[in-house]
Amino acid sequence: MSAIDRYIVRSVLLSFLMVLVSLTGVIWITQALRGIDLMTGQGQSILVFLGVTGLAIPLLAMIIAPLALLIAIMHTLNRLATDSEIIVMNAAGLSPARFLRPFLIATCIVSILVAYLSIQLTPQCLRALRKWQTEIGADVLTNILRPGEFQRLGPLTIRIQGRQPGGLLIGIFIDDQRNPAERISILADRGTVQRTERGAFLILQDGNLQRFETGKRDPALVAFNSYAFDLSQFANSSQATIMYGPRERALGDLISPSPDDPIFKKVPGEFRSELNDRVFAPLYPLTFALLAFAFLGAPRTTRQNRNFAIALLILGILVVRIAGFALSTIAVANPVAIYLQYLLLAAVSLGSFWMILRGFIIDAPTGLLTGVQNLFNRARTAVAR
Repeated sequence: MSAIDRYIVRSVLLSFLMVLVSLTGVIWITQALRGIDLMTGQGQSILVFLGVTGLAIPLLAMIIAPLALLIAIMHTLNRLATDSEIIVMNAAGLSPARFLRPFLIATCIVSILVAYLSIQLTPQCLRALRKWQTEIGADVLTNILRPGEFQRLGPLTIRIQGRQPGGLLIGIFIDDQRNPAERISILADRGTVQRTERGAFLILQDGNLQRFETGKRDPALVAFNSYAFDLSQFANSSQATIMYGPRERALGDLISPSPDDPIFKKVPGEFRSELNDRVFAPLYPLTFALLAFAFLGAPRTTRQNRNFAIALLILGILVVRIAGFALSTIAVANPVAIYLQYLLLAAVSLGSFWMILRGFIIDAPTGLLTGVQNLFNRARTAVAR
């Protein structure tokens, strides 16, 4: 790899990482704020909150990576053009195909990253996320105990005054009538739910217990510093059934799903569409890179032509990506859409490569530039008057 290749590859990858981390972080924060109820409403700790929301980061990175690469290539080409480096390299005899090579090297690195995210890491994280969410959702102790409400769990009545971070419950009242021979009422200042191999227990702190036995007039009153109340029969998270969707399945499950799989029987088209989406994921960076180089890689001497090419490039990227999303959706019901998406990516890539080899330069039409300039002149005159 020559010095020029290393210079361009380093510039593209550094810009790609900056854009990818920035956009992924911003989108992750906006998505994570929606799950803040996991801490405030369900009393989970900050580690559980970060763990659940952080498992979606690989999926966000996989979606954003092609666009981040496009922005990185546009930034690199624009900087090389601004510093007249493209013109110098072209004058030195560097062919368009040779100039394209370092950009293809950076694109292949990004495509490998996207393929790993699409095939391996993202499905694993989504499976872990589904399992975590299912366990939390199936746990009665997490969901049914709402501050300020009396909750009846059969012969058991529980009320809590509020929740605090870290799963701490405050102002706990329990009325236990599960044993016909006695009735137990408990008041405690605070408590936490702890799960062990023996079951789930509500560890109560600083309270008192009243036991009303059948046939006795006066209750037995006991003050305690710590008391473990058994709630194993209500913590049924271990019995929750986890059903993974097509996006959460491993690649082998998508290639050869079990005929008895209830999800596959219900939506077989989604398995087919998801399998091909994972194949398409590493192809989009290559298509975007070729399209960006075809529009911006040729040497230019005017800034207006470059701005026109950038606007046309953005429009082309939007059309290709929206068409890809639409065809993926249609592929669930119609397999022909899959072949159309392959054809779309192949046509755009081959067309872009042909433009690069021919040294095709996209210039703004003279009439368009004249019309825009006249419009600005009229607006300036109107403002002056």
